[in-house]
Amino acid sequence: MTDTTGPAGASTPQGLPAPPPPGATALPPGTYRGSLVLVTGGGTGLGKAVAAEFARLGADVLIVSRRAGHLEPAREELARLSTDGATVTTAVCDIRDPDRVAGVYDAAEAAYGRTPDVLVNNAAANFPVPTEDMTPNAWRTVVDITLNGTFYMTREFGRRHLTAGTPGSVIAVGASYAWTGGPGFAHSAAAKAGVKNLVETLAVEWGPYGIQVNGLVPGLMPHEDMTADIRGNLARGEGEGEGEGEGEDHGQGVGGHGARQPALRVGTPRELGWAATFLASPYARFVSGHTLVVDGANWQRRGLVSPPVVTVREQLGRGPFGAEA
Repeated sequence: MTDTTGPAGASTPQGLPAPPPPGATALPPGTYRGSLVLVTGGGTGLGKAVAAEFARLGADVLIVSRRAGHLEPAREELARLSTDGATVTTAVCDIRDPDRVAGVYDAAEAAYGRTPDVLVNNAAANFPVPTEDMTPNAWRTVVDITLNGTFYMTREFGRRHLTAGTPGSVIAVGASYAWTGGPGFAHSAAAKAGVKNLVETLAVEWGPYGIQVNGLVPGLMPHEDMTADIRGNLARGEGEGEGEGEGEDHGQGVGGHGARQPALRVGTPRELGWAATFLASPYARFVSGHTLVVDGANWQRRGLVSPPVVTVREQLGRGPFGAEA
């Protein structure tokens, strides 16, 4: 047991314990044997981490990405984790196109003889920008991928299960700023708010037909596929707290960001994967319409005194609006 007492016997902050090591599973081996799991945005980052945990539990996994270059390396990596003779297949799809979405399901049914049992809507678009600088195209692109794409994937999943009279499970990866607001990310925050409402709406509509719909929100979970703009945001916050890098020390994490979280550490992608495998499992059949947040209570964090306001433009290193014209 870890000693949590200081020199005078007082309790000292230790943070939340580290998770089990890579390769551990949250559920019994073979939980997903005979199941087909479709993960959008499954070629990189958190989507790949989620797909990996389903693969470890015996699922056949279909990963979808807009970029073909992401898929084969991910397929090879996930295939090494698969158990019980399960397979990993891939599909290129722009989920903004309903016809191409339908084509993915057609291909899955041709290959596996059934509609996927589980859909994980992980694909999304995002980048930080002051709202006054955001172009109509930027707004449209993020909303189209994050909200409309999620709707198209989910609608097709639901229609096919309703036709077949089969149960299914949908997980939509969301964001906590869906309910808090997201300064600097107005496009993504609005889209994720729509996704959260879609989860709650469809859980009621489709529950009578055996279809669960849940949300899953990650906290800060550094990974090798983080985009340059996200890395830049993290870098701007460095210098507070201790610790470096993205390793498995589970201490302060990237640039000391762990010190800013109630858990006193950042999360790991596999922790999101474990949560996803639970939500879609037989052990969570009575959980629907719920959004599970996996962030070490970070979104609820409040200080006794509010910090000084720093505008989004200042946080992004931009000058006064209009001065750059």
